[in-house]
Amino acid sequence: MIREESPPQMLEAEVRTRRAWERGTVVPEEWTVRLPPEAVVELDGAVERLRRDPLPTVLLEPGQPGFAACARVMAEVRRRLREGVGLAVVDRIPVERYTTDESQAIGWLLACLLGRPVAQKWNGAMLYDVRDTGRPLEYGVRRSVTNLDLTFHTDGAWLPLPAELVGLLCLNPAREGGLSRFVSLVSLHNEMRRRHPALLPRLYRGFCWDRQAEHAEGETKFTRHPVFAWDGHSLFCRYFDGLIKNGQELAGEPLDGEGAEALAAARAIVEDPQLCVEFTISRGQLQYLDNRQFAHSRTEFRDWDEPERKRHMLRYWTREEGRRSFHA
Repeated sequence: MIREESPPQMLEAEVRTRRAWERGTVVPEEWTVRLPPEAVVELDGAVERLRRDPLPTVLLEPGQPGFAACARVMAEVRRRLREGVGLAVVDRIPVERYTTDESQAIGWLLACLLGRPVAQKWNGAMLYDVRDTGRPLEYGVRRSVTNLDLTFHTDGAWLPLPAELVGLLCLNPAREGGLSRFVSLVSLHNEMRRRHPALLPRLYRGFCWDRQAEHAEGETKFTRHPVFAWDGHSLFCRYFDGLIKNGQELAGEPLDGEGAEALAAARAIVEDPQLCVEFTISRGQLQYLDNRQFAHSRTEFRDWDEPERKRHMLRYWTREEGRRSFHA
């Protein structure tokens, strides 16, 4: 006899915490964290030590004396990510004083103060450059290395354990465009419960997700995960409907009608201008978000002609569970 699977546990109540915000209920002061002069002095000191005694970035640790001000800044970032609005922007790191490698090291040290950095690619790369490489968009090429728009998504949504916190340090903004947008997936859950209660349970059941060629040769090209998961204490969200569309095609499984309807309803809510906030990240700003309850996007951009001025972000992932490898 075939045993039917029991329905997944669901969050039944509306979430009323500060994380369930909309555009009109949150202000920049709630996500902005000032970098005080004493912290800048500490960063300058760290760079001077690296110039005298170089080490690979991934071997650096912020444990040396004289990093107390930076530790306080990142403790405030952590508080806003885990207890506040789920978004924090450190303003600002004087990247104009440093080389690209030195700025990368600064971002790494600050990430270490926030959590445990983990691999961002299957090959084990801990450091990731977000910039237009000129590569055409095709299978295995992420949109983050093009100048194309990025729809709302969570990083590594296909992974069993996606990054918990995702950071971007801006070395150079684009000439035009590249607007950053953020939306609360907690608010998405509230709105699905209010507007489409019959469709919400489908988002708790599995979809196929494209693994974006980030796996060993011969492995399955897709994984199965729900959009929402509830363990009785916290809501775990992953979102990227484009990867679901690709994943279902890779699996050879047409998306069921209820699933397609639920994803369309979710997409309409996520893309509602009244639900998201947007701003252009400026040079030297370090932006972090809670990757398991908030989605982000980026508009298409036009870059500078000069190579040294082209849009360039440094990305950092942190996660406390599992191994530090990509698949944890």
